[in-house]
Amino acid sequence: MRYKGGPAIPRRLILQGDLNKNFIVEVYPLCLKVIDSRDNTLSVIQISKKASIHELYDKVCAIHKLEQEKITIWDYFNKRKYSRLTVLDRTLEEYNLQMDQEILLEVPFDGSQTPAFRKESTGNELALVPMQPSRSSVTIAGGPALSNGYSAGHSSNLIQGNSFNSVLTDLDDGYDLLSTMTKGDKGGLAGLQNLGNTCFMNSAIQCLVHTRPLHEYFLQDYSEEINKQNPLGMHGELAVAFGELLRKLWSSGRTPIAPRAFKGKLARFAPQFSGYNQHDSQELLAFLLDGLHEDLNRVKQKPYIEAKDADGRPDEEFASECWQNHKARNDSIIVDVCQGQYKSTLVCPYCRKVSVTFDPFMYLSLPLPLSVTRTMTISVFCGDGSALPMPYTVSVLKRGCFKDLSQALNTACCLKSDESLLLAEVYEHRIFRYLEKLFEPLSMIKDDGHIVAYRLPKNHDELTRIEIIHLGNAKGTSDILSSGDRKLFGAPLVTCLPEGAQTAADIQIAIHKVLAPLLRRRSNFSINHVNTNKENGCATGVNVDRPVNSCNSQFESRNHKDKIELEQMTCGESSFHLFLTDEKGLSSSPIENDFIIKFDQSLKVLLDWTDKEKELYDASYLEDLPVVYKVGLAVKKTRQESVSLFSCLEAFLKEEPLGPDDMWYCPRCKEHRQATKKLDLWKLPDILVVHLKRFSYSRYIKNKLDTFVNFPIHNLDLSKYVKCKDAGLQSHVYELYAISNHYGGLGGGHYSAYAKLIEEDRWYHFDDSHVSPVSEDEIKTAAAYVLFYQRVKVEPKTQPGGPSDPHSPTC
Repeated sequence: MRYKGGPAIPRRLILQGDLNKNFIVEVYPLCLKVIDSRDNTLSVIQISKKASIHELYDKVCAIHKLEQEKITIWDYFNKRKYSRLTVLDRTLEEYNLQMDQEILLEVPFDGSQTPAFRKESTGNELALVPMQPSRSSVTIAGGPALSNGYSAGHSSNLIQGNSFNSVLTDLDDGYDLLSTMTKGDKGGLAGLQNLGNTCFMNSAIQCLVHTRPLHEYFLQDYSEEINKQNPLGMHGELAVAFGELLRKLWSSGRTPIAPRAFKGKLARFAPQFSGYNQHDSQELLAFLLDGLHEDLNRVKQKPYIEAKDADGRPDEEFASECWQNHKARNDSIIVDVCQGQYKSTLVCPYCRKVSVTFDPFMYLSLPLPLSVTRTMTISVFCGDGSALPMPYTVSVLKRGCFKDLSQALNTACCLKSDESLLLAEVYEHRIFRYLEKLFEPLSMIKDDGHIVAYRLPKNHDELTRIEIIHLGNAKGTSDILSSGDRKLFGAPLVTCLPEGAQTAADIQIAIHKVLAPLLRRRSNFSINHVNTNKENGCATGVNVDRPVNSCNSQFESRNHKDKIELEQMTCGESSFHLFLTDEKGLSSSPIENDFIIKFDQSLKVLLDWTDKEKELYDASYLEDLPVVYKVGLAVKKTRQESVSLFSCLEAFLKEEPLGPDDMWYCPRCKEHRQATKKLDLWKLPDILVVHLKRFSYSRYIKNKLDTFVNFPIHNLDLSKYVKCKDAGLQSHVYELYAISNHYGGLGGGHYSAYAKLIEEDRWYHFDDSHVSPVSEDEIKTAAAYVLFYQRVKVEPKTQPGGPSDPHSPTC
């Protein structure tokens, strides 16, 4: 409904993001609750998150009729004084103020000015900074803190020209790293407050902070590895924010933490995660792992390395070279523990050129087998008239191609060695297109479409193809297309003329033959009496020698063959009324007796069904083609069976064609080709992150699969999937230690996390602020979305030939 008249609704155009800047309309301004400390009254204001603190003071003073010099406004998140909002040129977003949170208005009773400000030189300008000591003796990256909140070590100038952010990070949330610890509290059991649909972020963070190599790294002094010059990074700020948050979570006992500073960094560097909408925890993980890597990249100046081909070298040698080239540009704690390597093989469908590359990966995105298959129903017609049309239902890969559908039908209809299938799409009783490009994606076929397949000789490309279109309710005039009551019906038929056939009589014989299964008077499909007179250009009889279709028992000959004798027909009575038409069917001309077929000509023929043909043949077999896929309304939705994690992995590693939008440039053909791609695992990381692709998106529908995936908790052995021959030196057995869960659907879902404390050998459920123990038997659910595994090492045997525990967690 369009907005007509009424008051104007002004909205501010704001610049979003630090790395990728975009202008957006701020549809929902920041809503803040102002508490007046004098009488605890509450007022609500709306203001842009990009507004300055000065604008906030102006707005509050206008509402309460106060002078700016005589008030102080506090960040009053969770009804606690966190910091004074004193730097007037800073924005509300930089102060990490959240939607619907409270701010505190303080007005001295004697009317004197509140001593909240002092001038502090920061570079070339004067700014106002709070005069209060830091509440923590531990600061960014492990440096000791002075009383004014600045570090005496490296972290004091961690982010040059942005000391305000360092102070805010230390003071954020009013958290005291030392005072909140109580006797008996253990690290790693703190929850994260939900700041408004931030459960996706909380779930991902809990999984990462319980990744042992990462929490050990960030609990140490990592300041020397912060890369502030990396143009692909976030100037080290993301790594600092994550490190500070991890320290708080591992030092707070069970006190929940509000990750406001971290969310503020996300909004700056990844605007897609700003605001208060629900997002995808896996997408956040992908951004966070990549961002942490670039912020902590030990390579300060990335060298230029030219990509080279294998040139026939062994896979082991080429893979090692690719990994060394990758490490020469990317070297961080994230690469050390989270990145593996897979082998990618591309094959050109035309020249068969094979290209092998070895690429790094950060996580495995595995499809669910139930989400990658598609059920399709296809009607199969026999081009030689050996059997009635028969529908076949097959299952193929959703991301497959026409070749996969053809191969599935080959098996289903027991195709003979001297036969091949020609696929076509039928629309309005015509062949809309032939599906001859084998590597076209199956997504080009709609569920409500009609697909047919014609069984033809294997060399049908070398023969004259006849496409037969059926016309009914016509008068049989020579100007058939102008007949008022003409109407196309049924499915087109396709047949081929034998070698040497080139006359109109040959066309008549071929059409009689392909229509033979539709004869009303038959007990089997053997037709005996044939008299063919090709001298006068017409057929006086039909002789169809029918091969037996071994797949269809109704067409099998038993102890004897019944014979149907077709009544003798005169030349004029036995001939069909045939008309030659063009590709678009806009014109037609009768096929006369002296018609001669040109070499390599494919014919489109209109067959005019008169009353005589309708009495002789049952045309109902040509009508009511089944659609490709139809959902039964009355069919109950059956419970989906569970699938194993290994079947998901095998679906991921299965060979498949590239999509039409992802063509590969073949260096031999010098053209972009829709190559087939095969992935293999080559090198596995110490921390293996497995993403289950539960969400499917298409042009018309979005869906979530709640299929239960049966994943191992202990001893996930991936040895048989690793192709590197030298990989046997490392263990390929993994232990599960964390899970990011998603409950509900696309619209109103919720995220939580399961994580294991290695020291306790016990699992916990992290549901935003709430943390509770959970048994190992309860963590395997259909909500599992991202799985975190850690490699276990093989303990050496204490005695030659003696028993030993083959697997133990890597510490």
